[in-house]
Amino acid sequence: MKLLQERIRQEGLILSDKVLKVDSFLNHQVDTGLALEIGREFARIFGHQPITKVLTIEASGIQFAMATAMVLNVPFIYAKKKKAVTLSENVYSVPVHSFTRQETYQVSVSQKYLGSSDKVLIVDDFLATGAALVGLVDIVKEAGAELVGVGSVIEKSFQEGRSLLENKGVQVHSLARIASMKPGEIHFIEDQGRVQHVK
Repeated sequence: MKLLQERIRQEGLILSDKVLKVDSFLNHQVDTGLALEIGREFARIFGHQPITKVLTIEASGIQFAMATAMVLNVPFIYAKKKKAVTLSENVYSVPVHSFTRQETYQVSVSQKYLGSSDKVLIVDDFLATGAALVGLVDIVKEAGAELVGVGSVIEKSFQEGRSLLENKGVQVHSLARIASMKPGEIHFIEDQGRVQHVK
C-alpha cells in the first residue's frame, strides 16, 4: 500500500533497527481517513471470503479492525488484556508477551461473541515477533472457529512473526513490509533494493 509507505517515510520515527514509532498518524493520534483506507484495503484482500467477525487485540489494532469490519459490514471483537469485573462469563484466554511494553498479558475474549460457526479475520497494527497474533490465532482455534487470514498494517519482515504464523498454516497479508531499517533510512520489500531515506 503505497500511501501507507509514504506516510511511514514522511512521519515514521525510526529509533533503532527494531523500533519504529508511527504514533503521529497510526497508533496514538490516528489519521481516520488513512485508517478507513486501510480497512478498505483489508476488505478488498479478504472480502471474497465469508467473514463473520473481525478480531484484534486492544488497543492499537482497534481502529483498523473497526474500519475493516465496517467495510465488510460485520462485527469486530477486541481481545482484552485484563479481565474486567464486568466480564464474568466464560472466556477464551491465552498469555501474550508484549515486546514494546515488556509485559505478559492474559488476553481474553468472551465465549458469547466467538463460536464454532464464525469465520474470522484477524487484523492488527504490527507484525513483528508475532506473539499477539499467534495468541489471537490460538483463541480462534480454541473457539472452534475458522480463521480466514491475518492482516497486519505494518510488518517488520526481518523478525520471526510471519514464519511463526505461516508455520501454523495461516494466510498473512501485510500492507507495508519493512525489509530493514535504521535511524535515517528504511527499506520496504517492494522497493526492490532501493533504500528510502527518512527523517
